[in-house]
Amino acid sequence: MPSANCLRSFSQLSLDATAHSTAASRFLQPRVACFSTSAARHANPQMKKKGMTAAPKKGVKTLNTKKSKGASNNDMGKRPAQGERKAQRKRIVLSNNNALEVSSLKDLSKANVLSEANQGLVMGLPEPVVDALRDVEAFKTTQGWSFFRRPAVLMRKEAIQLVQLFKEAEDSAAGATKRTIRRILTGERKGGKSTLLLQGLSTAFLRQWFVINLPECQDIVNAHTDYAPLEGSKPIQYTQDTYTAGLLSQTLKANKAYFEKATITQKHELPVTLPAKAKLKDLVAIGIANAEASWPVFKALWTELSQPGQPQILLAAEGLSHIMQNSEYMNADVKRIHAHDLTIVRHFVDHLSGAKQLPNGGMVLAATSKSNAPTSPALDFRIKSAEALKTKTELPQWNPYTAVDMRTMDALKDLSDPKADLDVLEVGGLSKEEARSIMEYYAESGMLRHQVNDSFVTEKWSLAGMGNIGELEKNSVRTRL
Repeated sequence: MPSANCLRSFSQLSLDATAHSTAASRFLQPRVACFSTSAARHANPQMKKKGMTAAPKKGVKTLNTKKSKGASNNDMGKRPAQGERKAQRKRIVLSNNNALEVSSLKDLSKANVLSEANQGLVMGLPEPVVDALRDVEAFKTTQGWSFFRRPAVLMRKEAIQLVQLFKEAEDSAAGATKRTIRRILTGERKGGKSTLLLQGLSTAFLRQWFVINLPECQDIVNAHTDYAPLEGSKPIQYTQDTYTAGLLSQTLKANKAYFEKATITQKHELPVTLPAKAKLKDLVAIGIANAEASWPVFKALWTELSQPGQPQILLAAEGLSHIMQNSEYMNADVKRIHAHDLTIVRHFVDHLSGAKQLPNGGMVLAATSKSNAPTSPALDFRIKSAEALKTKTELPQWNPYTAVDMRTMDALKDLSDPKADLDVLEVGGLSKEEARSIMEYYAESGMLRHQVNDSFVTEKWSLAGMGNIGELEKNSVRTRL
């Protein structure tokens, strides 16, 4: 038997032979490269791969401020221009060409707007009134005007009550006593308070009243416009020149027919000189062009409207709770200014509270809001007290742990007096007859593809919280779209 050393030597010899034959074959056969390494061998070692960046060094902060070359000014991703977002957000569409024309729709007019025979009917708004309502920003983006061919309103029970108040104010203007009727529109969310206020504005325009409207009280108190203390005012009050100039512009456009023939009858102290033989519209135009003179011009306009023989006035405001508390403005002591210390708000609240009367009679309308409204315990307490007096139920008790705003309580104290002209007009749900009328209008417009019968009306009326008009429109029109 061979030894282990012999076997080891034999194995080594066989391995050497194999290696020799392999080396020989390499020289005999040509070399074939399956890939090339020349690009990687000759590449610049300092170059970085596209899209990759080195990690920042420890303790060094880096900020990449390079703009992407893919986006340009012509692309859809460009930044919107100044004011473009706000314009889009506040854009109002009042017609829908895809909706059907309702042949049975009749327009409101000066002759029929005060008629009780309109109760339960859907009535159209004539074009001049629509233009005036647009000027005073009475239309809201949350309302469904864009679903129908043209703006129309339902003459519900509360609308008839409102137009009867207009009739009472006109009857009193014919006598010796000029009556100022004051109402606060209140009710549940989506109940139609803003639309009812719009119907009041429409009635005033049709009856040729002079209309001044505060479209959104939030814009007065949210500190988004300039303000300044009014010189010589005690206690100190604050003017808002830019807002007042905008209000004068809206008023001039909406009451165009009145300003065409109105003249200046009184002498006014203004910071700007009036041209010779100037008309009242020229006076208002000065306040629009010169914001610093807007408040003196507004007072001069009110003085002219206070003269005998001038039309009755409708003062209206949306979002009452915003001006029944402290505003977002600060005084010199860095304390919040109460909304009643702003001149425009003071003017409106004085006439709403009854501290001042409309000289030629008229109406003061204010609508509350449940969708966009801050908490105003004093306002809520006064409204609940007025409702308790009307229903002859127990008066509410003030919560002693809630801070009381005495200025609001004093301004609305007439709500607790049943003999005062200040009262609440509660906007409730529609009756089934009114719901059927508005749903038939939906169907004739092509927005409701269902037969309007008793069972269908009862179903939608119940789902809408016993006739809430906002929910009724949502269930009948918006859900299908």
